[in-house]
Amino acid sequence: MRLLKFILRIFFLSFLFSASYSFNLTLIKYKGGDHYNARKGVANFITEVKKRTNIRIEDKFYELSLDDPEIFNHYFLILNGHVPVELDDVEKKNLKLFLENGGFLFANDDYGMDKSFRKIMAELFPSNPLVEIPFNHSIYHCFYSFKDGLPKIHEHEPGPPKAYGIFLKERLAVFYVYNADIMDGWDPPEVHNDPPWKREEAIKMGINILVYALLN
Repeated sequence: MRLLKFILRIFFLSFLFSASYSFNLTLIKYKGGDHYNARKGVANFITEVKKRTNIRIEDKFYELSLDDPEIFNHYFLILNGHVPVELDDVEKKNLKLFLENGGFLFANDDYGMDKSFRKIMAELFPSNPLVEIPFNHSIYHCFYSFKDGLPKIHEHEPGPPKAYGIFLKERLAVFYVYNADIMDGWDPPEVHNDPPWKREEAIKMGINILVYALLN
């Protein structure tokens, strides 16, 4: 297992050193949503990714609605918010097509979108339900190691944090974070006054998600 990780990391780093390769993050806009609250966090996360890894990530991140065909020119989508997610038929169709054709979605419940998000996923993928991601999954160990799984960054509700995923043809296409609020810890320290160790865990887990998505 350690040898496999080493080989994957060497491949990953050499690939990302290629001058022809660049990568970006895309924040999803949705009706009634407050995606804009994540802007500072995503910008700060990009800065940390550039400091800590060799990923050739763009400084700029994008903000797109799912009815914009431009999403098909991107790979890593972020869905974040405090309110229920509302998608029309075109947005749902595009999201389904995006995921079925190799795209990756990181969804972070900032407290308020859980029921609506689960409903949309069940509608789009009735034969591929959200399943809990076990602690031994490589998303927790592909760059940094999280032996106990997902770190809990913000206390919205009692109980442990949970991570769920949708697998399409054995590929993890959707990674959904519940009762953890990873992106809370991406924000600058003055926004939430999170202690440094929690912000560190949030950044590290985010990098794991990013690395896993790029390797798979």
